[in-house]
Amino acid sequence: MKNNLKHYTFIGILFVSISGTLSHFVYEWSGKKPFLALFFPINETTWEHMKLIFFPALAFALFMAYRLRFLYPHIISALSAGILLGTFSIPAIFHAYSGILGFHTLFLDIATFLLSVFITFISAYFFTISDKLKKQSFWIFLIVCLALCFFFFSIREI
Repeated sequence: MKNNLKHYTFIGILFVSISGTLSHFVYEWSGKKPFLALFFPINETTWEHMKLIFFPALAFALFMAYRLRFLYPHIISALSAGILLGTFSIPAIFHAYSGILGFHTLFLDIATFLLSVFITFISAYFFTISDKLKKQSFWIFLIVCLALCFFFFSIREI
């Protein structure tokens, strides 16, 4: 059972690392289509860069939860908590390192993203194994609230 979870965790890290990196450019590549602004970063703020993890991880989490729902009955809670932790790791790590150094660099920005992806799936893995996050509706509510915040603030920017 754990091997399935490890397999999906590893694939999730790869999927979000690649799709999140590509999603950084989608809004520009599209000619700045307003609908895409809801899901992809529209500027260089840390808030917008949180979308690089949130939406790809959410898409993969839906797939992963569907595949593993019978083996791990509280996987939705675990994945939701992991997504929230990883998403909010981006501004936490970015502002911590840039505050300490007094500047930011592309290399450390990329490392921040990749570390946050890792945090997303490794925390979800351990939350799933521990089976302590049982209130799925609470975690789903938080995910929906964050998605709505992304939508609302993106609409205000375009």
